[in-house]
Amino acid sequence: MFGIRTKHLGTGLAAVSLLALAACSSQGGAQNSEASAPTEGKRLTIAMVTHGAASDAFWSQIQKGAQEAADKDNVDFRYSGSGQVPEQSTFIQNAIDSKVDGIAVTLPDPAALGPAVQKARDAGIPVVAINAGDRDWQKYGALSFFGEPESLAGQFVGTELNTLGAKHALCITHAQGQIQLEDRCSGTASKFSGTTENLFADGADIPTYVSTVSSKLKQDPSIDAVITLDASFAVAVQKQLEQDGNTTAKIATYAFNSDLIPLLQDGKVAFTIDQQPYLQGYMAVDSLWLYNRNKGVLGAEQPIATGPVVVDKSNIGELTQYISEGLR
Repeated sequence: MFGIRTKHLGTGLAAVSLLALAACSSQGGAQNSEASAPTEGKRLTIAMVTHGAASDAFWSQIQKGAQEAADKDNVDFRYSGSGQVPEQSTFIQNAIDSKVDGIAVTLPDPAALGPAVQKARDAGIPVVAINAGDRDWQKYGALSFFGEPESLAGQFVGTELNTLGAKHALCITHAQGQIQLEDRCSGTASKFSGTTENLFADGADIPTYVSTVSSKLKQDPSIDAVITLDASFAVAVQKQLEQDGNTTAKIATYAFNSDLIPLLQDGKVAFTIDQQPYLQGYMAVDSLWLYNRNKGVLGAEQPIATGPVVVDKSNIGELTQYISEGLR
């Protein structure tokens, strides 16, 4: 479906699903009297609750996709985000109390957030999961999952590092208790033929994060691959390793930001894993609109993958325009 090398990066199951939804909803959306008959006279309200700050570049892409789908479908879109699980649960409860027409959630800690999702379903509110929680969303009644199977993403990383000839990989988690980060590292270990070592570095403090990674590589020069789980960390680590004179460790990461693009173009960062956050936001809102329209559900209780896609210097040129527009 999504290969290690994808000639046309816009293809795949998620793109096919998007086209299918567009065919259902873009023919006038709620502005078309025939299409909007079940909700005629009512503008739907859809809430999104995530573990990401609204100002973060990655989450801004998710919001952009969600808002564009909301504009097309004549939906009032409301976003709330927090890295703290209790606050995320409160946001879900607030959406329930507001009697919204649908909720999209991330599940970085499914056991803690699942009961809030179940409350929404018990209240008759449709819920879809995005981004985090690809192994557990069905347990709590979510209708669909749009995102990247994180263990699979890690497997892509391990396979790619094998191709690059790496022997000792350091996989760095930047937040504790987030199952999707742990799945990335364990997925890497399952496919990487060399040694995989895990390290926690506090992502809330980038200077401390960078110092922790730099110290580890100085202590163990056999480490020849560094895996950060967010693009901002990759940029910071690459700069530090260059200052340290470490020119041998390959850097792999996840997602994009503007500073990462030139590093991919010149090979200073070996590759990144793209999960198409814009598409996650778009599909979440559009699918909830569709459920309100005709009880349509996508995925047959299987995750709908928006990634992983490997992006490196060979194919980053195809995406730079879309990244700058917040579409990838």
